[in-house]
Amino acid sequence: MLEKDIDRVFFSGEELQNKVREIGAQITRDYEGRDPLFVGVLKGSFVFMADLMRAVDLYCDIDFMAVSSYGSGTTTTGAVKINKDLSYSVEGRHIILIEDILDSGVTLSYLKKYIEARKPASVRICTLLDKPARRRADIHADYVGFECPDAFIVGYGLDYAERYRNLPYIGVLKSEIYA
Repeated sequence: MLEKDIDRVFFSGEELQNKVREIGAQITRDYEGRDPLFVGVLKGSFVFMADLMRAVDLYCDIDFMAVSSYGSGTTTTGAVKINKDLSYSVEGRHIILIEDILDSGVTLSYLKKYIEARKPASVRICTLLDKPARRRADIHADYVGFECPDAFIVGYGLDYAERYRNLPYIGVLKSEIYA
C-alpha cells in the first residue's frame, strides 16, 4: 500500500543493514575502553539507532531527545524546540548524537552546542544520511552512512507528516504526495 507513493528506492534494506554494521564496527573500534552515551534524536533516528546499537560491541547507555524544527512541512522553520530533554547527565561522558539525516544542519548544530554546554568529555555526530546540498549550518558528521542527493526521501525512520517511517528501505516520495 505505501509503496504506491514511492517514486524509486534509494537504499535497499540490505544496503542499509550492511552500512549500519560498518558504522557499528567503526564506533566499536573508536570507543574501545570507553562507555559512550548514544543520544537518539527522535523520532526519525529510532530505527537506525536500534539497528546501530545491535552492531556496536561495547558497554554503552542510550538516551533520547525529541526536538522539532520542521513542523508538518518539508523544510525547516529554523527554530529548534526541545520537546524532550535528556534523562542522563552528560557531564564527563562521551556522547554520540544519532540522527537519521543531516539536512540543513540547523537542528544538529543547535543540539551539539546545547549538549557541549553540559560539559561532556566529547560529542560526535552519527547520521545515516548526509544531504550537503541543503546545509545551512556549519556542521559535519563524524560517522556517515550515505550521502544523498537533494530529494524528499522517506522510510527506515524518515517520515513525511509522520507517515512512511515503517518502510524497510529508503525511497524517494512522489512529489504529488507532498506538493
